[in-house]
Amino acid sequence: MSTRPAHMLNHWWWRPGWREGRRIYTWHFTFRGAAQVHRLAAEYRQALHGVPGLDLVPDRWLHLTMQGLGFVDEVAEKDVRAIVEAVSARLRAVSAFELTLDRPEITPEAIRWEAYPARPPATVRREIREAIAEVWGTAPEAAEGFAPHVSIAYSAADGPAQPVAQALRRVEPEPATVTLGSVELIVLGRDRRMYEWEEYARVPLG
Repeated sequence: MSTRPAHMLNHWWWRPGWREGRRIYTWHFTFRGAAQVHRLAAEYRQALHGVPGLDLVPDRWLHLTMQGLGFVDEVAEKDVRAIVEAVSARLRAVSAFELTLDRPEITPEAIRWEAYPARPPATVRREIREAIAEVWGTAPEAAEGFAPHVSIAYSAADGPAQPVAQALRRVEPEPATVTLGSVELIVLGRDRRMYEWEEYARVPLG
């Protein structure tokens, strides 16, 4: 693992624009039916169980964040439909790909796997941003700084990182590989100290 922080910070502070009950459109890869990912997640959840100050992510809510679109109350439905159509057209030329998760890293607000290789999801994100720009003229969020990752736990309190590091050292599972063949536009909320969503559209790759 890379250099870890000495302290964990509560992840669940309200970021700008967020409030209870508000939902956002965002593009994610999700892991429905991804048996290897679920196996790996279960081993790490078992290792982290009992470590105070963590919210462990169940299989249902494992995700790889790709590209935000906007808060539901600020985006016209016709724009959402047009963007889904534009994304679908662009992703016909992008093939499904394999992604691997291995040892998770500790960040100040989460424990997460850095997904590799990074290039395929970055390509999908670029195409999504280009599709959004076809409809809006530009895409929200910065193009730079994208690091594909999947969180297994979020920090729910300020505290030392050492207990987390000790728990992670107790497990040595095999890496997980998953084939990603579609990306989802979801309606996401975070009212209950977890990222939870409903699927709006699923767009296949290739």
